[in-house]
Amino acid sequence: MPPEPLSQKEVEDRLTELPGWSVDDGLLTRSYRLASHFAATGLVVHVAQIQEELGHHSDLTLGYDTVTLAVRTHSADGALTDLDFELARRVQESAPAHGAE
Repeated sequence: MPPEPLSQKEVEDRLTELPGWSVDDGLLTRSYRLASHFAATGLVVHVAQIQEELGHHSDLTLGYDTVTLAVRTHSADGALTDLDFELARRVQESAPAHGAE
């Protein structure tokens, strides 16, 4: 059974717990700036590990010193679900260890 979409109110409430994250065109998104390309690559690897553990994957973009994530739940017709916010929460907890801002 696919995950249940969150209501607009639930999305807004959860965003207050994730500084720097926003919803753009139906995607939960965040960009992180890091000190170097090597540090950004380290964060990408860490995010990939989290995604594998959750079985839920974002669009993940690596720039020279930036990492951008964009996620929604395809099995819920592209809506935002608990899975999206759990992924964001785990990334948010992990990013400081890589020096991400």
